[in-house]
Amino acid sequence: MSFADVAVQMLEFVRMRTLMTLDEIAKLPDPAAVLSWQPGPGRAHIGWQLTHIGITEELTATERLNGTTPCWPELVPRFKFGSVPDQDVPDIGTIRKILDESRAHLVPVIAQMKDEDLDVIPKWYVERGWPLRRIMQIMVWHEAHHQGQAHITFNLWKAAQQG
Repeated sequence: MSFADVAVQMLEFVRMRTLMTLDEIAKLPDPAAVLSWQPGPGRAHIGWQLTHIGITEELTATERLNGTTPCWPELVPRFKFGSVPDQDVPDIGTIRKILDESRAHLVPVIAQMKDEDLDVIPKWYVERGWPLRRIMQIMVWHEAHHQGQAHITFNLWKAAQQG
């Protein structure tokens, strides 16, 4: 099995967990209120965490690895690394669409990676010194990290509703 195959399988696993969180929120009476809830002033809400996952995948698949224009140019500045969460939170359907479509763009890029090229550093990542192998490791970690943040924020929201 190639490294690319393993990376895709790992991404599929963490996406399953991300979608479980999104599905649980979707079943609630007011998903928008949950998606926009912040655990503290200036802290990222669940909507930002989940949309950030998709936008980061989109940027990696397009701009960073293929040199092409990413989809959702109006959302990229609001959800890329270093952005500050605002109160214009995408709805459940928009977040799911971004997660689905960004993944559909990323998987073919990963599938083209050959094991013998895993130490190649793509142009966009030269300053960071990240070869393809590290980029894929970070993509898996990145989603797991932000899914975990969304999950704990959801748990904090639930606790706040009881108090």
